[in-house]
Amino acid sequence: MTFPLVGEHLALDLLNTRTAQGDLVDGPAGLAAWLAEQAGRLSAVDRVGEGEVAAARAVREAARPALDAVRRGERPPAEALRVLNAALAAAPSHRVLAWSEGAGLGAAVRRPADPAGRLAAELADAVAELLTDPRVGQVRECEAHDCVLLFLPAHPRRRWCVAGVCGNRARVARYYARHKEETA
Repeated sequence: MTFPLVGEHLALDLLNTRTAQGDLVDGPAGLAAWLAEQAGRLSAVDRVGEGEVAAARAVREAARPALDAVRRGERPPAEALRVLNAALAAAPSHRVLAWSEGAGLGAAVRRPADPAGRLAAELADAVAELLTDPRVGQVRECEAHDCVLLFLPAHPRRRWCVAGVCGNRARVARYYARHKEETA
């Protein structure tokens, strides 16, 4: 399974698991594949089951209306904030200091919770980070007519999620429309 646009902000990567073609994390196999793509960005989940799928999807479904509202400068829906805050509260984090020969003192973040709760909290934390980022108003939807993906543009003129896919389709469509008019 391939996931579009992996490497955006983690919250956007999560939101982009719901595409125009459907839900890419609608079961344990889909979520496990997505988590593998996110290696190093989230705590490892040994076994992905229906609980983890439900937790990830709940955070994603709360994140979308919250992001839509914040992008417009409006108050997010109370239910979306309730779901996100519940996920954060279910697995609070704390730092654990540890000494490692050669690397020195380090601080690792720990979230003592069941795997589904930990996953939901980490995803909700990423959503909270995006919602409070000053650049949240710059999050864009792909301009391709059949694409629903979101991205945070590095360049202000970026219009498509992936220029080589959606951008090319838009350019080809314009080309054919132009030539169809010329031959008509």
